[in-house]
Amino acid sequence: QVQLVESGGGLVQAGGSLRLSCSVSGRTFSTLRMGWFRQGPGKEREFVAAITGSGGTTYYADSVKGRFTISRDNAKNTVYLQMYSLKPEDTAVYYCAAQVSGLATIALDYSYWGQGTQVIVSS
Repeated sequence: QVQLVESGGGLVQAGGSLRLSCSVSGRTFSTLRMGWFRQGPGKEREFVAAITGSGGTTYYADSVKGRFTISRDNAKNTVYLQMYSLKPEDTAVYYCAAQVSGLATIALDYSYWGQGTQVIVSS
């Protein structure tokens, strides 16, 4: 059973930064492509960023490109989302997800999900 546990959310002012972490257990971490998704108030869940098992390729939504960085530490079974220049519209519950195969940007292609961590960006 693959388990994902996010941490690092919180309240931050616009322009600030946060780093989210997601710890994974139950499967060889390097075999998993990891993604971050978010769901804002009254919105659909949307893709934020993803990273391949080796960490060699990353994917970003246009709305976060240049502000967010996804990375992973396979020795620690952890994936990170470093968020800079946060905006009020980044306010959402952020979910970590893992997939064995499929499209990196499609939520339905992810088999495993964390419980989510809340990020609130105040203006």
